Amino acid sequence: MAMAPGAASAAGIGASDAPQVDAPGLNYFVFALFFIFGGITSLNDVIIPKLKELFTLNFFEASLVQFWFFIAYAVVGIPGARLVKRLGYMRGAVAGLVTMMAGCLLFIPASQTALFPMFLFAYFVLATGVVLVQIVANPLISLLGPERTTHSRLTFAQAFNSLGTTIFPYVGAILILGSLAGVTAAQLSGEELAAYRTAESQAIVGGYLGLAGGLAVVAGAVWLFRDRLGGEKHEQTSFADGLALLKRPRFGYGAACIFLYVGAEVAIGSFIVSYLMQPQVLGLGEQDAGKLISLYWGGALVGRFIGSAVLRFVSPGLTLAAVAAGAITLIAVSANSTGVVAGYALLAVGLMNAIMFPTIFSLACEKLGPRAADGSGIINVAIAGGAIIPPMYGALADATSLAFALVLPAACYAIIAGFGVFARKPAVGPDTSGVADVFE
Repeated sequence: MAMAPGAASAAGIGASDAPQVDAPGLNYFVFALFFIFGGITSLNDVIIPKLKELFTLNFFEASLVQFWFFIAYAVVGIPGARLVKRLGYMRGAVAGLVTMMAGCLLFIPASQTALFPMFLFAYFVLATGVVLVQIVANPLISLLGPERTTHSRLTFAQAFNSLGTTIFPYVGAILILGSLAGVTAAQLSGEELAAYRTAESQAIVGGYLGLAGGLAVVAGAVWLFRDRLGGEKHEQTSFADGLALLKRPRFGYGAACIFLYVGAEVAIGSFIVSYLMQPQVLGLGEQDAGKLISLYWGGALVGRFIGSAVLRFVSPGLTLAAVAAGAITLIAVSANSTGVVAGYALLAVGLMNAIMFPTIFSLACEKLGPRAADGSGIINVAIAGGAIIPPMYGALADATSLAFALVLPAACYAIIAGFGVFARKPAVGPDTSGVADVFE
């Protein structure tokens, strides 16, 4: 973003070991940012079955939660990158955290009105803040250390993202899932239904009010360290300049894979509670199935710690291809099995997801030079795959079954495996024009 990977000025062997940004201790704040936006994003998986019951939605309608959350990446990604370049990393992070607070507070009027569109609006505002924080976090962690360990460092940071996605759903399932009244929305109508929705959604409000308080504390802490990145520099570019990066085959293919990866991961996570509740799978109650979401995201947590070590010695591209093939295998096993095998095979896909985002991100953005901010903005737009693939999965599940619909994320992983093979060799560069050699 400001200083791209590879900006260390030292010569010889020591150059590869020199930090690209001299800000000791700042990485801990960045880890906290990964933890927060990961946890908040994963809470959607708990909220979806709750709102599905409250508003008697089908799978497609319930997936609109993810649509309005992840469409923020498409709307805010590029303008957000320009805002962060204007404000700087730390001030940009504060802007994102404050926006997230506003989104959390909007759950109060959403609950009071008991209107589904109000919940969707609150999610859009919340996601806008998440996008701003993510635009800061991914390139910044890449810079807080030597260039040669960028893949490993970004994967390690993503482990804190996974820590949040493991803890938040488990706590959220306890606090939010399950009916307080012992009835369902489908059994009520009129004023009774409105009162039920308002009362049941209070559990959602309470959780997000607690998050708003936590975000206020973190925003204050980051603001105190707003000047830690002395000499921060940003290259000002136009919207067209950012899009020009897509002419670079390596980057364009990588951006498409981010779209597909996020879409596949979110689609599975969004409906995994309903999947596990099926009699032919585990036949669990809503709350017990919700607690198992932590295993899905916990697999990513374990895998990222393992992956951060493996990626120091193994080709990132070939590792990506291998785990994508593993995800396809697990999906095939789950879709064609029943009982414990079907349930836990799908949960294990989380382990395969572990290194995908950071590895695709770093492979796509290799050698972008001072265009790293624009690359991060485009990548964040690509995260809008989480808005598109889950509704497609939901519509397919409505027309067929949750098991058959798994063919959609499996196809996404197949394309990602191809990118791993394509990007198995290091990029050439650096490229400062936004368009690299035709084969890169």
